Parts: sequence; structure tokens; C-alpha cells
Amino acid sequence: MYRFLAILAFYKPFVVWSFVVNALIGFLNPHLVPAIVTKLFLTVFAWYYVSETPNKRKLTFYRNLGISPFRLFSIVFIVDCILTIIFLTVFREFT
Repeated sequence: MYRFLAILAFYKPFVVWSFVVNALIGFLNPHLVPAIVTKLFLTVFAWYYVSETPNKRKLTFYRNLGISPFRLFSIVFIVDCILTIIFLTVFREFT
């Protein structure tokens, strides 16, 4: 459970950007498949950003907790997809 909470703490700075992207996707094309593909692209971009900048030290912290970078970003992607599906479902109900 502590590992999952640590992963959510890692995801916390990305939540605002995720909801901004969700809102843009909702207005432009509120279908699930393009939204999930976009989120996959953004997760890969976030992995590249974190691993190639001075933020790489954050990954060392999660490695010390026993969480590999692949597992970290996979769980972040899954949580982000769940939030995207919920957001787009609610968004389509009100439009």
C-alpha cells in the first residue's frame, strides 16, 4: 500500500496537466481510443522527460522503494486512463 501511495505522490504534479489534456480531448474528440493513445504518448513523454533531466533523482528514490521505472510509469498510465475514462464518460453525458 505504501508503494501505491508513493506512486500517487509521483503522479500528483502531473494531475493538473492530465485534466487540461482531458478537457482538450473532450472538446476536440471525446472518443476513448484516441484519448487513451494520447495518454500513452504523454506517459512516454513524461518518462523521457524525467529520465533525461535532473529530475532523474526522483527515479532513484522509487528504485530504492523497489519500484522500477517501467512499473512506475505503467501504474501512472493505468491510473491516468481510469481518470480519463471517467472524465470523458461524464463529459459526454453533459454535452
